[in-house]
Amino acid sequence: MSIRIVRLGSARAAGEGTRIGTVRRPPRGVPKTEFASRDWYDVWFPNLAPSLETMKLGLAARTPSERAAFFRKYRAEMSTPEASHTLALLAALSRDTSFSVGCYCEDESHCHRSVLRALLIEKGANVA
Repeated sequence: MSIRIVRLGSARAAGEGTRIGTVRRPPRGVPKTEFASRDWYDVWFPNLAPSLETMKLGLAARTPSERAAFFRKYRAEMSTPEASHTLALLAALSRDTSFSVGCYCEDESHCHRSVLRALLIEKGANVA
């Protein structure tokens, strides 16, 4: 059992389980009834998405130092008690069931997915 960190909208892997969208906004132009069937996500969970301000910072980041600032800000947001408890819950669930979390970004190394992966591992999650 484990968590997969995925790009939303990509083809699902065998045994991936429930796909959780950790994004600020739903996909544009896709009816809600088709989110799961089009491989976006089964459950929308914006609680683990960067805030709107932080998301804008990440989208505008072009240099390593700008991306580092984005990552620091997102990590700070995820250090709140609510986010920390959510991460701990997902880490615990990863030991008993398979599921995935993700966002839309093409390059994980430039998006919050990479920080989310690290935070889950720090909480003891089984990450595929």
